[in-house]
Amino acid sequence: MVEHSKIITLAGKGGVGKTSICACIVRELVKAYPDKRILAIDADPAVGLSVALGVDVQLTLDDIRQGIVDTVENGDTREALELLSEARFRIFDALVEMPGFAFLAIGRPEGSGCYCKVNSYLKEVIGMLANQFDYVVIDGEAGIEQINRRVMEKVTHLILVTDQSKKGTQVISTIKEVADDLIAYERVGAVINRVTNPELVAQMRCPVEVLAAIPADSGFAANDIQGKSVMELPEDSAILQGVRTALRQIEIL
Repeated sequence: MVEHSKIITLAGKGGVGKTSICACIVRELVKAYPDKRILAIDADPAVGLSVALGVDVQLTLDDIRQGIVDTVENGDTREALELLSEARFRIFDALVEMPGFAFLAIGRPEGSGCYCKVNSYLKEVIGMLANQFDYVVIDGEAGIEQINRRVMEKVTHLILVTDQSKKGTQVISTIKEVADDLIAYERVGAVINRVTNPELVAQMRCPVEVLAAIPADSGFAANDIQGKSVMELPEDSAILQGVRTALRQIEIL
């Protein structure tokens, strides 16, 4: 068991490249720490992180959860209890082993109705699983609530991703306020992505320390259009260089 896992959570407005930044962080950790255990968790129902990392997802945690919920709705309480007991083992079926890291997808959003005990149980299992890894990187939905509710209550590093727009900055300011109320974290910083005008960055009112300002990367865009993962980006890619800067700034590298 890992005593002091580093849990890195990314949040931000939709469409600012959060998932791409998250995937690049995983790549940089794999390169820098080949002897460490690294877990990437996709907490976004779109499962975009799997595409960015070249992972084929067959089973999500929500698939496991939904199987339990369906059994409860059908009135088979005994079988539901058995499924709950097996859930901690089934979680390993959802874990995809990749070169240098493991991958886990949370899956689609919760449906209607309240299954708090089921979700609480699964959150506990996720917490136990995270303790088996040195680095856990979580790509969440826009906002922090979903990460807090379904994955972890405590993170070590919170990275807020925005573009150079005022709306993007407002969103990470709101996320920071929500995070202060709902989760515990040790370090926080922002990454400004897809920068086209460096002068605007200096004028931005960012609520936290800016770890890196990453210029718009045409090479990354071309890579993405071709359906390639971030593992295929050249080392001198602007997005990778920016992510390295951010990770050093927040003392992960």
